[in-house]
Amino acid sequence: MTFQSLDDARDFYFEYARRTGFSIRTNRIRHSLKNMAIIGRDFVCSREGFRAAKHAHRKDRVLPPRPVTREGCKAMIRLAARDGGKWVVTKFVHEHSHKLMDRKFPGELPTVNMLSEEEKDKKIQDLCNELHRERARCATFQQQLHMILKDIEEHAEFMSIRVEDIVDSLKRVELNDSSFN
Repeated sequence: MTFQSLDDARDFYFEYARRTGFSIRTNRIRHSLKNMAIIGRDFVCSREGFRAAKHAHRKDRVLPPRPVTREGCKAMIRLAARDGGKWVVTKFVHEHSHKLMDRKFPGELPTVNMLSEEEKDKKIQDLCNELHRERARCATFQQQLHMILKDIEEHAEFMSIRVEDIVDSLKRVELNDSSFN
């Protein structure tokens, strides 16, 4: 099979999995050594592989162990980018090593957050731009705050000199008053 985009291939396999009775995840992504562009991707049954040994039973674990979700299932689809930007299925494994879910999915939640790669990239770029704008605003506010603090220090120094002048004037007035008495 051939797909126009990686998103089309993912959507196709997602829908196939949903109708068949299993869920999928991305397993492997292969990048070009020339420009790091994605040239291959594997979508697998969510029960593919096994949990890493480091997550096995720990004696100091307070909570009960998490349920086993990986059962070594081999079902998968492998896609490769070909000239012209099309994506070709290069491997497909149909058999599952576990019981599939009921195809009717009672109470199935609607699919949300299934963004295309382009939408994800745009969202990341938008968030980076927003972060850049907020950093610039923060720098401007920091500059303004430093200017205000400098003005306050100068004003406090000025007021301190004025208070000293007033105290000196009052002392002179008191001295003059006491000399007349």
